Amino acid sequence: TAFNVEQIDGLPEIYYAKAKPGLDPIARIDRAEKFFAAQNVTIKHGGNRAYYAQELDYVQMPDFVAFKDAETYYATLAHEQTHATKHPARLARDLGRKSWGDAGYAAEELVAELGSAFVCADLNLHQEPREENAAYIANWLEALKQDSRAIFTAAAHAQRAADYLNNAATGIMPIS
Repeated sequence: TAFNVEQIDGLPEIYYAKAKPGLDPIARIDRAEKFFAAQNVTIKHGGNRAYYAQELDYVQMPDFVAFKDAETYYATLAHEQTHATKHPARLARDLGRKSWGDAGYAAEELVAELGSAFVCADLNLHQEPREENAAYIANWLEALKQDSRAIFTAAAHAQRAADYLNNAATGIMPIS
């Protein structure tokens, strides 16, 4: 049985709070829109999670208005687009991920975070730490403990990913 909040007395105040208005859908950033539109990856919108589905080769993003600002949306999209560069038809990056949270997973997340930072810098977008950054840190630290050069490997993969995305946006075909 479901009830409307107005039908229940004595609930904590949080249940009566009005939803904050979402991001203005017009507040898009033209240079970022053009950059991501030039990528050869389908972007689907809806739901409450952002992820890259490698088997079906698409990026899933929450609706634009779900983000606190346009730059947060584009930073998240850059993260997922960096993941998309690992597809066999692009850079064919395989860092050995076998399961969620393992060293290969941590390495790929580090690549995606660095790649997102590189892309956002190229697009002159301010990037703020996101909630999931803190969750990834423990995995990154474990990967870095196991391999002292992991940060350099991740940075090199991230730079290749950012270069690939930049080349796609400018119409330059990357060399395989």
